[in-house]
Amino acid sequence: MNFCSNCGSEQLVFKVPEGDTYKRFICGNCKTIHYQNPRIIVGCLATWEDKILICKRNIEPRFGLWNLPAGFMENGEKAEDGALRETFEESRAEVDIIKLHAVFSLPNVNQVYLHFYGRLKEPKFSITPESSEVRLFTIDEIPWDQIAFHSTTFALEKYIEFGPDYSGVHIGSYEKKKRWVN
Repeated sequence: MNFCSNCGSEQLVFKVPEGDTYKRFICGNCKTIHYQNPRIIVGCLATWEDKILICKRNIEPRFGLWNLPAGFMENGEKAEDGALRETFEESRAEVDIIKLHAVFSLPNVNQVYLHFYGRLKEPKFSITPESSEVRLFTIDEIPWDQIAFHSTTFALEKYIEFGPDYSGVHIGSYEKKKRWVN
């Protein structure tokens, strides 16, 4: 952070504010504390009969690999509405959300994925600027060696292991070992 987004000052210090437990950027001019929190990614594991909707990424990161449709949640948006929007943006598919399926944390990149489980309203979908291919896969057809993200692998594995009627939410994470630099 190079300047205060509240007053424009470059007088920023990185320290633990009084009563807090984490270091934060604090403006030396207006005293604003700048909280930096994880980004929420929302998406959907959508099915039609015994098949799962998966999209081939037409954008970076992980261009050309397969992923459940998902993307960043927008301000003022409910998580499930964001999952429906992202699914439509990436596949043109319309989905009825049934439940929250998985929460997957990536603390090293400050992201939390919320994958919902849903059913396609009808088996209609198409390519989009974000997806070069959109397909329904049976479990045996899933291209495991071409999956873009750990969050998708986790959501798919839990769906396969427990099925669509599991009443709980699957919790997972992926952490690379941190390299501390002094």
